[in-house]
Amino acid sequence: MLESLLGNKTVERILFYLLKNERCYGSELKGVFGGALSPFQKALDRLEEGGILVSFLVGKTRSYELNPRYPFLKELKTFLNKAYLFLPQEIKAKYYEPKIRKRPRRKGKPL
Repeated sequence: MLESLLGNKTVERILFYLLKNERCYGSELKGVFGGALSPFQKALDRLEEGGILVSFLVGKTRSYELNPRYPFLKELKTFLNKAYLFLPQEIKAKYYEPKIRKRPRRKGKPL
């Protein structure tokens, strides 16, 4: 939907994913969307160089989130929320809605 404006579909996917899930890392995006890891890493690096994202290490994993000091963050979030409303519900449910448990389970707890 926004790929012509943002440059490519990977950047669109990353921004929508961060809008709904707040944090991500390259392998996580690869697992959610499929495909190769390098396009996600390149797009994440490009967004970080532009000041839109910030990254930090969690163990050995580089995690990314929207830069809270980005001067147009409020406007960017408003724009992305408006665009997100027009995505088909199947796409929202399949890719962007948080459904994966992100914290560890208690040891010995039954599934």
